[in-house]
Amino acid sequence: MNSPFALRVRDLAHRPGEMREHSLDVEVPDAMGAGVIAVREGATLQLDVKLEGLHEGVLVSGHASAEATGECSRCLIDISEPVEVDFAELFAYDVSEDFDFFVHDDHVDCEPVVRDAVVLSLPFQPVCRPDCPGLDPVTGERLADLGEVTPREVLDPRWAALSGFQGVGTDAERVGTDDSTPHQSPEGDGRTA
Repeated sequence: MNSPFALRVRDLAHRPGEMREHSLDVEVPDAMGAGVIAVREGATLQLDVKLEGLHEGVLVSGHASAEATGECSRCLIDISEPVEVDFAELFAYDVSEDFDFFVHDDHVDCEPVVRDAVVLSLPFQPVCRPDCPGLDPVTGERLADLGEVTPREVLDPRWAALSGFQGVGTDAERVGTDDSTPHQSPEGDGRTA
């Protein structure tokens, strides 16, 4: 195996109870993550791995840390944030439907396990700070750089046709009375209308 994540387990194979630990600095061969933030190709990934021999296979557990880079999903500036993940997976000796990973040629390849853990830990919509105001919808400038901005009054385009309409006056002005006083009926019998 020529993967930088491959570890030799010949001394652990079929020896339950045997255990070995490794610390590795691996250069990421392909980017981990495809969204607006990822651990980029060529970045360094630190691995602390524990290999334990079991009856069924080799248990691989450990901790991975790296730096993810990308852009803020609100204001689009470049950001980076640390990624810290734990992982554990059993690599079986015999190929069967019960297990997802297997020991091949006395080696275990940790890359798919580490990749899954790293990608699942990345934020779906990363932000530069929790209260990032984003971009101005009209000018496209970063609102954080503008300081205090008075919001513009936005006219709903569905009402734009009515903006030129000039009313004749309020209902009270057209009737000639104040709405707060009761109206006398035309017969003058004291009833209010």
